[in-house]
Amino acid sequence: MTTLDEALGRCPAIAIIRARSSDRVPAVVETLAEAGLTAVELTLTTPGALDAITALAGSLPAGIALGAGTVLDAAGATDAYRAGASFLITPAVLPAVLDQAGDLGVPVVCGALTPTEIIAAHTGGAHLVKVFPADAMGGPAYLRAVRGPLPDIPLVPTGGVAVDRAADYLRAGARAVALGGPLIGDAADDDGDLTALARRARELIDRLTELIHA
Repeated sequence: MTTLDEALGRCPAIAIIRARSSDRVPAVVETLAEAGLTAVELTLTTPGALDAITALAGSLPAGIALGAGTVLDAAGATDAYRAGASFLITPAVLPAVLDQAGDLGVPVVCGALTPTEIIAAHTGGAHLVKVFPADAMGGPAYLRAVRGPLPDIPLVPTGGVAVDRAADYLRAGARAVALGGPLIGDAADDDGDLTALARRARELIDRLTELIHA
């Protein structure tokens, strides 16, 4: 199974799928993979998420890392890991999740916002620290300011990150970016537009690739 680090080494972006149903999740993941995205998070707030993760884990395209998001407690961490998630994402600093993930040997992208929370997440064992909600705090400028005194903590901004601003976060020092609604749009709905999703995903890849190879 592809690790998160391997996936982000090829494309520094995590696609966040949060949907009213898991029925369309396989089609969304396939569309993202075909466009070149290599890391996908399915939030546990999506009905049927654990079953969807189990099904996807056995049929993922090569090179894709699949994670579970909105993991709120130790039981959720265990369930997601057993379902087949190769990484976990939390919305906040949750020591119980960090401790359980450490016991399971699964990396956590731990949510935080302030410098105090970011340090707590990092010292608590987070593999990466998710800066959330990044856009509400000033976007790339906030990330750049935080990285001044904390240059060695790998940050992944999410929350309102637009496709056309994703590269700005990398320029500000982000290890990767994570995009939900601005990338997925309505694609996870029953009649959602997968063609538009593919177009947005390719645009994201193009913008990030152009920066990486600049």
